[in-house]
Amino acid sequence: MKVLSGLNLKEIEQITDELGATKFRARQIHNWIYLKSVKEIDEMTDLSLKFREELKKVAVVTDIKIKVKQVSSDGTIKYLLEFPDGECVETVLMRFDNRANLTACVSSQVGCAVNCSFCATGKRGFIRNLTYKEIIEQVLTIQRDTGLKVTNVVFMGQGEPLLNLDNVLKAMEIFNENFQIGARRLTVSTSGIIPQIRKLADLDMQSTLALSLHAPNHDIRLKLMPIEAKYNMEDLHKALKYYVDKTGRRITIEYLLIKDLNDTIDSAKQLAHYLKDIKCNINLIPYNPTEKNDYKRPSNNAIMKFKSLMEQSGKKVTVRLERGADIDAACGQLRGKVDAS
Repeated sequence: MKVLSGLNLKEIEQITDELGATKFRARQIHNWIYLKSVKEIDEMTDLSLKFREELKKVAVVTDIKIKVKQVSSDGTIKYLLEFPDGECVETVLMRFDNRANLTACVSSQVGCAVNCSFCATGKRGFIRNLTYKEIIEQVLTIQRDTGLKVTNVVFMGQGEPLLNLDNVLKAMEIFNENFQIGARRLTVSTSGIIPQIRKLADLDMQSTLALSLHAPNHDIRLKLMPIEAKYNMEDLHKALKYYVDKTGRRITIEYLLIKDLNDTIDSAKQLAHYLKDIKCNINLIPYNPTEKNDYKRPSNNAIMKFKSLMEQSGKKVTVRLERGADIDAACGQLRGKVDAS
């Protein structure tokens, strides 16, 4: 049985050819999947009943199941999706009251090898890469379930996207061409995989690169992110400089603020120095205590003081709005809760 989600027009044409139908039928099916987000073949109402019955014998729209769904009071929706092999990943739809944008936060791997100390996903270790079809299915599932059109996609869910770069790039191509999501509305986040950052620079894509930096110096970053032992901040700085010089594009720096660890005035000064020649915006993320560790959220006063110091360095600085605080919205939380039950 073929799964229609994830197929391009040419691949759908192969199915319609086998059924003795025209290429026009393939275009109709393609539109139903990507632009109208149908759940079942029977919903493709401009196909004849006879053709729909023939198509149902050889194909299904999707083989992904929603295992758990949580809806926050702020409109954020979190899904735990199950694939045919029984593995699950999380994906989130974020809505912002004053914006038309609907952002899907997608996973790129089952588990994660990077094992950041503040992240629930890393505790599972790496299990497998997602295929590009499994990545785009996350957005299709959101659209099918809500009837809404996703306008932005961020690769900030489970996994390290740059360790599954081929599938991520293919998914981005499909988001751009089939979902009609502009390249600048696609954001790929990384913990700092230097060779792949350089590869992205050479590809010169219009999408946004986000770096999970989270520390102002080597020692703090090593404590938070073991990847620092392989790709240290000094070499990472060179890769970021290469990316900016090659593409001319601004990087987003993600910085998790943790009380008394990396939220100090000294940390702000070190971070400003590190980023002074990097074209970037800085996104401060107050830590949301979820894991069994000693990390705590900084006071609002400390957050605003840190923000002010970074703004004095000439960078655009934002404090990330907390979304889904009343549900398991941090990566790996929902999966961990299901596993424990």
